[in-house]
Amino acid sequence: MANVLDLRRRIRSVKNMRQITKAMKMVSAAKLRRAQERAMAARPYARMITSVLESLTRRIEIIDPETGNLRHALFATREEKRVLLVVVSGDKGFAGAFNSNILKTAFQFINGNQQREIDIEAVGRKGRDQMRRRYPAAIYSEQSTDDGGKLQVRERKAAVEVTGDHPGMLDKLESKRVFALAEDIISRYVHEEIDAVYTVYNEFKSVIQQRVVVERLLPLTKIGEQQISGAAELSTEERERAAEAAISAGIALEPVDTKEADEEAKKFGTANVDYIYEQPPEELFNGLLPQYIAAMLYHAMTESVAAEHAARMTAMDSASNNASDMIDSYTLEMNRVRQAAITKEIIEIVSGAAAV
Repeated sequence: MANVLDLRRRIRSVKNMRQITKAMKMVSAAKLRRAQERAMAARPYARMITSVLESLTRRIEIIDPETGNLRHALFATREEKRVLLVVVSGDKGFAGAFNSNILKTAFQFINGNQQREIDIEAVGRKGRDQMRRRYPAAIYSEQSTDDGGKLQVRERKAAVEVTGDHPGMLDKLESKRVFALAEDIISRYVHEEIDAVYTVYNEFKSVIQQRVVVERLLPLTKIGEQQISGAAELSTEERERAAEAAISAGIALEPVDTKEADEEAKKFGTANVDYIYEQPPEELFNGLLPQYIAAMLYHAMTESVAAEHAARMTAMDSASNNASDMIDSYTLEMNRVRQAAITKEIIEIVSGAAAV
């Protein structure tokens, strides 16, 4: 049995740890508010570009009447022999099961598509580290062309390979980096290096309304419609813990009501009138589609950042509560040990006095 001094040291160390977890919880709560504001600020652009594209689709012919093929390559549907999987995880730990749930969903997708060749783009250090441990990196070699230039040629060694990683992108999320990644993905799809693009991320609506989803980005089927291939919801216990952490940190449980703004955005371009465009509608449509894909990818990352901060806030709240329980347990044990020592001394004094 530990003595009183050892128990006091344990209580002191647990109290120091509780101060750290409480501070981390409040930092995560503050970052969660900013992440929610950033996600809300990005929604009007996504809604408006969706409305513009929907308006343009009613004024141009997407399907070529002569060949019957889609005019834009991003709508072209092919047999999914080569698939690109974008895994959006976190850069840091101490977020409970946030990263493990995303990686579990990604591994389930990979194991369920063993007949296909899968390329992985890892966004976030946690996802990058796990993917590198399991799958080899893609190997490229330079070959000379007829005009004297250099061409990057890929040599596939395995069915599943990591073609790129983007650590630190979510730490300071910038639209330029996300748009550059989207341009690279679009280029690979247009040149038929890949046949489909899927994204694994944590969809965030509020602290108690979030889920890990597998969403198909390409090929496009309908503008403004999510193509969810799979989803994993929060359990009832996880929602209750998240709600307790949010209430104690002053975070709203319900998402911000944006129905009116959504309805106003949907009204754009729905009137049966002939709009005048400075550029031809076909040119506008072809120029906006890549930005639409980039907006979808940026939206997924902003929601993943918010979900990560919410998960870390919940985890640190649970750690603080567990630390308080440990302090109470150690304090009770210390009192018992001290009382036993006092009782033993009294017995020794009484026994000595009786012997005299």
